[in-house]
Amino acid sequence: MKLFYSPGACSLSPHIVLNELGLPYSVEKVDLKRHTTADGADYYTINAKGYVPALQLDNGEVLTEGPAIVQYLADQKPQANLLPPAGSLERARVQEWLNFIGTEVHKTLAALFNPSITPEARNKTIDTFGKRLGFVEQALQGRDYLTGQTFSVADAYLFTIVNWAPMLGIDLSPWPTVVQFQKRVANRPAVQKTLQAEGLT
Repeated sequence: MKLFYSPGACSLSPHIVLNELGLPYSVEKVDLKRHTTADGADYYTINAKGYVPALQLDNGEVLTEGPAIVQYLADQKPQANLLPPAGSLERARVQEWLNFIGTEVHKTLAALFNPSITPEARNKTIDTFGKRLGFVEQALQGRDYLTGQTFSVADAYLFTIVNWAPMLGIDLSPWPTVVQFQKRVANRPAVQKTLQAEGLT
């Protein structure tokens, strides 16, 4: 398998999952401004959507969208317990978090990367992000991870997106439980390995 990524982008989540699972894979960096890969290929020929992540499977097929990729990967090694069994309520809870992070946290925070965002829109977006993170703060009370004491693919995704906040000038101190979560995930060996590989440490 080959993961197409950009350092620190949402592709960090499947990159973490690959290392958590210990699956064999390679990576190729994508220049998202030029939409080219490290070897000079037109990235649109790999992923017509133009963004990362994309996972090229050994049979040549390409899977896109981070939440879909991390679930597919976790199912390749179910004994690693990054995703509960299909059909279980526990799995639905992880999927519930993946959807919430994707639609309410990821999309909200990503709007701040738009260089043409107005100050008014920026403030409104940060306020919305704060409300979403407030929900996460409450959900993490008494838990190490989103669904309890076991790390899942949803935790890799949340860590990745919340990691953007400081670089966007957002102070996370109002959400101390989230801050502790970020530190806990960052200290996982597979996460350390991934951050180092992407030049983020």
